[in-house]
Amino acid sequence: MSGPPDSDDDRTFKDLNVVGMLHKFWEQKYVKSTMMETENLVVYESIPSPSPPYICYITLPGGSCFGNVKYCYSKAEARRDAARIALMNSTFNELPCRHITPEFIACSVKEAVSTTSGNIADASDPSTSIGAYCLMLEMNTGRTMLEFQEIMTVFQLLHWNGTLKAFREMRCSRQEVIDYYSQQHLDEHTRSHMALDWLQKEHQSPGLLSQELQLAVKELGEARRAGRELRFYKEKKEILRLALNHANSEDLEEYHSEEASWKEDTGFEYYTQGCHCLEGSMVDSSGHCYFHSQDSVSDGESVE
Repeated sequence: MSGPPDSDDDRTFKDLNVVGMLHKFWEQKYVKSTMMETENLVVYESIPSPSPPYICYITLPGGSCFGNVKYCYSKAEARRDAARIALMNSTFNELPCRHITPEFIACSVKEAVSTTSGNIADASDPSTSIGAYCLMLEMNTGRTMLEFQEIMTVFQLLHWNGTLKAFREMRCSRQEVIDYYSQQHLDEHTRSHMALDWLQKEHQSPGLLSQELQLAVKELGEARRAGRELRFYKEKKEILRLALNHANSEDLEEYHSEEASWKEDTGFEYYTQGCHCLEGSMVDSSGHCYFHSQDSVSDGESVE
């Protein structure tokens, strides 16, 4: 079955080596200031499939992830289309309006206040949702929004995973949690811990993992087709798949053993002793992760 005829824009991008252009963009951006290896600056992941549509994800330095938007009839086409989306977002991210400056923070906080029940005075109080958001932005002054994305993703996952709620119940302040997790990166250790949490939930509610994984796959597909930044959606899927792979063989005793080891390795016990909890939580009253700009950031980064 032949695909639809190419549009003028499609033919333009086929004529251009967008894969090479994307690599060159990041090579020039990073190599001048670091000793980073240039070969694996941009990571491509093609999803195995015996037939169309083919899907390709691209992870950029710093962790931001994009995928192909079009229905692609070949793996090469999917790779080019994903590179096109990633390149457009990469170049857009270099605009002054995407850099976190005092002016950008003031504007973002004002927008956050206008869409919530908070007020501008909350910005100076980290115990409030507005204040926590403002604090995170201030800690990342000088970075771009794509560079800020990984920290945003960490806190989205902590909310989704139930960890922020656990910290609140342990009477930990928002500022303590932000200070700690702002230094953490999404790696295998973090994913394994979150997978263990979901494994425990599966023991309590059999079938939950399969249900959550189906939902995560659906959300990832919708976000990819919309041209959004995909790191949060993709991490959710990977964490749930990791948990599901172990669900039939893992027992609760082993879970508790690994959980205790993780706490010891990360200094997690610090949060269970001597901490005080400022009123409220890191989520808004509707139960959604407050770190306000995520939805608007995702939409804003979908420059097509």
